[in-house]
Amino acid sequence: MAMAFIKMKIMPESPESDLQGIKSECEIKFNSIEAKIHSVEEEPIAFGLVALIFTISWPEEKDQSIIENAIKEVNGIQSAEIIDFRRAFG
Repeated sequence: MAMAFIKMKIMPESPESDLQGIKSECEIKFNSIEAKIHSVEEEPIAFGLVALIFTISWPEEKDQSIIENAIKEVNGIQSAEIIDFRRAFG
């Protein structure tokens, strides 16, 4: 089974949103669908708003919508989108 690396950008609802709480809930959701988290980065956007960028590994054969639907259930998120998808080697 080939694996892929997926980068997902998660935007909180406001600059006052609890990023650590959102990060924890997202990690729980990713683990529940058996996605392996490789890294989490914070990306400043504007006016104090910070996006979370998750890099996860995911079986290439599985549908990406499973990831998107799981993350949309997390409270405090305005949007979530896959910004990069590539095959993992090695």
